[in-house]
Amino acid sequence: MSIEMDAASADDQTTVEDMASELGQAIAETPEHERFEETRRAVQESEEAQAKIEEFESTRQEFMLARQSGEATQEDLQELQGTQQELHSIPVMADFLEAQNELQARLEALDDAISTPLALDFGDNIGGCCND
Repeated sequence: MSIEMDAASADDQTTVEDMASELGQAIAETPEHERFEETRRAVQESEEAQAKIEEFESTRQEFMLARQSGEATQEDLQELQGTQQELHSIPVMADFLEAQNELQARLEALDDAISTPLALDFGDNIGGCCND
């Protein structure tokens, strides 16, 4: 490999990285990302949501330990699901989850737009390393 090829390759890599950085900035400025950040902050600032998150995490941890030891019951699962439903019914949390879903949909569309010219689907590769 010649020095000129190394320099050209480095320039191409820098250009692609610059474009990726610009894409990241553009994504950060989308209405979906801005709404996601706004609703995330609202959840962080909500005492009610934070208390319910703590309760849910505690209940989830207890359930996971019980499940690992084979002692989890259907009642334990129902309690966990009930706590999750209570958490999701808090208005700021419901708004956050909706914003998160909207951002995820936008990111999936962008992934498709990036993957199509490459004839790749990165989502298919998440599950494992060996594809036929």
